[in-house]
Amino acid sequence: MAANSSNGEQQSPPKPPPLPSPLRFSKFFQSNMRILVTGGAGFIGSHLVDKLMENEKNEVIVVDNYFTGSKDNLRKWIGHPRFELIRHDVTEPLLVEVDQIYHLACPASPIFYKYNPVKTIKTNVIGTLNMLGLAKRVGARILLTSTSEVYGDPLIHPQPETYWGNVNPIGVRSCYDEGKRVAETLMFDYHRQHGIEIRIARIFNTYGPRMNIDDGRVVSNFIAQALRGEPLTVQKPGTQTRSFCYVSDMVNGLIRLMEGENTGPINIGNPGEFTMLELAETVKELINPKVEINMVENTPDDPRQRKPDITKAKELLGWEPKVKLSDGLPLMEEDFRLRLGVSKEK
Repeated sequence: MAANSSNGEQQSPPKPPPLPSPLRFSKFFQSNMRILVTGGAGFIGSHLVDKLMENEKNEVIVVDNYFTGSKDNLRKWIGHPRFELIRHDVTEPLLVEVDQIYHLACPASPIFYKYNPVKTIKTNVIGTLNMLGLAKRVGARILLTSTSEVYGDPLIHPQPETYWGNVNPIGVRSCYDEGKRVAETLMFDYHRQHGIEIRIARIFNTYGPRMNIDDGRVVSNFIAQALRGEPLTVQKPGTQTRSFCYVSDMVNGLIRLMEGENTGPINIGNPGEFTMLELAETVKELINPKVEINMVENTPDDPRQRKPDITKAKELLGWEPKVKLSDGLPLMEEDFRLRLGVSKEK
């Protein structure tokens, strides 16, 4: 049974987890590990699928409704005998037989989750309920990708997992922030009441190839603008900070959490902290020194600071990020150049 974190304490021990398929304990035939990835056609999800498929003992099932994901992200695996792709919305029940569930399904970009806030909160709440119901039925271990947004506009810096957050419950971002907070609550309630094996990752800003070019997040915005020769738009005052984790580091952290013995929540992110102006200057120098940097009005409820305390990840998972921003940005630039058809000037 996994160990609980300090902010998921319980007064009585949880029920033992339900048993998975009898094939897990077969004497004569060891079946493959069947892994479901919701939102697996998305940015982080598709990189997770790549990593999981490297293990020949894994069979991977991806479900995605393609609201923000793309089948093109998974094209290398389509037709592979250990891979299955299902067009499905997690707000509807799903009946499959699996051993592990990585529950990533949910738009993570403000442009997308504010476009349809009701759908976003339904994905977080009903979608998580459906995946927990599936985990209960088949005895699967389930990992939820929660978010640093549960900390809101933090009053503590950096943010440890014990911090309960400072979130506006009725703001334009609440569908995502509060939706993820409810999803975490549901995870622990199923764990305590039904013995479901859970893992919760609070993921911080992540970047890398396959990000949606116009998804509204700051790294993709700056790179796309620089490649198009447009001004880099920095939201005022420009001193607000973010911490950026390269996608391969994030995937390794998620897998370590799933395979470990701790429920979480555990922060997974890069503690390297940059102001938005510093990031803009870095992208400008890397891609197009000729572009200007313009200040624009900020969006409501935008956090002033964001930096993970990854002490738990280091101690409990033996994980910390390896890729520096200066090494990751050129890889993302190369991917965006290919997709935008912009060649590098000699």
